[in-house]
Amino acid sequence: MRIDLSPLDAALERRAPVLWWRDDDAVAATPALDRLLALAESVEAPLVLASIPAYVTAGLARRLESARSVAVAVHGWTHESHAPEGEKNAEFGAHRPLADRIAEAERGLGVIGEMFGKRALPVFIPPWNRIASDMPEALVGAGFRGLSVYGEREPRRDPLPRFDAHLDPIDWRGSRSAVDGAGFVARICDLMESDAPIGLMTHHLVHDEAIWELVEAVVGRMTARGARWVSLGDLIAPAVR
Repeated sequence: MRIDLSPLDAALERRAPVLWWRDDDAVAATPALDRLLALAESVEAPLVLASIPAYVTAGLARRLESARSVAVAVHGWTHESHAPEGEKNAEFGAHRPLADRIAEAERGLGVIGEMFGKRALPVFIPPWNRIASDMPEALVGAGFRGLSVYGEREPRRDPLPRFDAHLDPIDWRGSRSAVDGAGFVARICDLMESDAPIGLMTHHLVHDEAIWELVEAVVGRMTARGARWVSLGDLIAPAVR
């Protein structure tokens, strides 16, 4: 894939952005996970894996024992939609009683905490990036310290610190391969108009070579030109105080 990075280079001349990286759906050690971890380490980027608690395996925990700067957050419970037919997929939409949804989220936090120990990050990342409006406040009482979905440019602080991802390299509604490279670069440049951290969201289990090449090219260039990587945990921590 040929990607014209010159607009990105020009934007990086004006501003060195702060970046953070989230990857969704990890449950096991796989070659794709190895490639993801190697890429993140090559640019010294902390990584948060949004893991599905109902299906996470001990093999993932063992694989991460040798990984650097990797945290594991709670990606729903089973990653199964409870939305009625005809509505967009959502595991934690307002289709079930709040008590049932919070019980699953809390159970997921317990599984991730027990399996990953100090790597566990008490951040809730709902599947499909959809969550009912009554959940954030209730998640505080369930032990969560942060929330992440997709889209909002500026972080929120109340009732739960929320840092969204903003960059998705996958064309989910079309080819399910990489999005247009020029459009992806333009999106980054637009995001750089704000000082707020930029969140990259990947899904290593479904990456084809074109997606990998796009991600590798962009994170490599941004890092080389002065972008600074931070962890989601470090972003959440000051907001909790």
